[in-house]
Amino acid sequence: MTNEKIILIEGIDPVELYGANNKFLNQITAKFPELKIVARGNELKLHGQHEEIEEFEKKLTQLSEYYERYGHIDQTAFNQVYSDGAIDKESKDIIIYGNGGRIIRARTRNQQRLVSMYETSDLLFATGPAGSGKTYTAIALAVRALKNKEVKRIILTRPAVEAGERLGFLPGDMKEKLDPYLQPLYDALHDMIPPKRLEACMEDGTVQIAPLAYMRGRTLDHAFVILDEAQNTTLSQIKMFLTRMGSNAKFIVTGDMTQIDLPKTFDSGLSVATRLLQGVAGIAFVEFDVTDIVRHNLVKKIVEAFAKD
Repeated sequence: MTNEKIILIEGIDPVELYGANNKFLNQITAKFPELKIVARGNELKLHGQHEEIEEFEKKLTQLSEYYERYGHIDQTAFNQVYSDGAIDKESKDIIIYGNGGRIIRARTRNQQRLVSMYETSDLLFATGPAGSGKTYTAIALAVRALKNKEVKRIILTRPAVEAGERLGFLPGDMKEKLDPYLQPLYDALHDMIPPKRLEACMEDGTVQIAPLAYMRGRTLDHAFVILDEAQNTTLSQIKMFLTRMGSNAKFIVTGDMTQIDLPKTFDSGLSVATRLLQGVAGIAFVEFDVTDIVRHNLVKKIVEAFAKD
C-alpha cells in the first residue's frame, strides 16, 4: 500500500537543504529510490511506502537539527547523516557555528573567561578596549542560548549617546536615526543567524534591538539581554537597566571606559556600577585588555598609544 505525505520545511532554508543546483536533493532522491519526491519551495511531496516515508522524515529531521546548530549543511554532514547519523563537530572553545558554517569561538583568554563565567553568573560585566571581542562574544552566547532554547528572546540595547554627531540633525524618523547607531549589533547577528531567519525573528520580537530608553518600565523574563557601550550610561540609566532583570534572564553589560561620550558634567554609570556591585554573588566581572584585541594588528598599537598619552 502506498501513501502520500506533504512535508513543510520549517527552520531551514530550502536552498541550503537542496544544495547548489539541487545537489543534495538529487542525492537524497538517490538514497530513497522507492520514493517519489517532488520539491516545490519549502514543500516536499512524498509518494511511497509508509516505512520509507518515515525513514525519509527521520533523516530530514537530523539534517534540520544540524542546520539549526551549525547554520549550514555541507557534504560531510550530509554523508554522515545518511550513513550512521552521527555528527561530531564539537570543540571546547567553539561557541556556535555561524552562517555558512563559520566557526565562532572564544579566541582569547578573556573571551574564554567570559564564556566560562556565563555558566555560573546571571549578570556579567565585560569591560575593555575596542576590538577585544566583548560584544561579539556576548552576542554569540545569546544566539547559542536562543538556539538551545535556554531563553525565549534576545534583546540588544545601547544608550543613544552621540559620538561626534547629533541625532536630531540626522535625516529620517527616530528608527532611521537610530538604526545606523545600532549597526554593529546588526552586523554581529548577520554573522550568526541566516538572513531569512533573522528577519522573521525581528518581526516576531524574538530578536529585539532598541535604544536603552525603550527599556524603561519593562520586566525582561526568559531573555538574554546585552547592554552595549555601557560607559555612555548615566548612573540612573544603568540602575534602570539592571533592575529590568526578570526570571530566567541573563544580562551582559559591555563597555570601554576610555571611550566615554557623555558630557563632562556626568559620571559614567558603568564605572559606578562596577564599583558598587563588586563581591555580589551571581555577578561576574571580566576585564579585557590589549592582548584580547582581534581586529587589525594596528588596532593594538593605536590603543596602546592613546593609553600612554
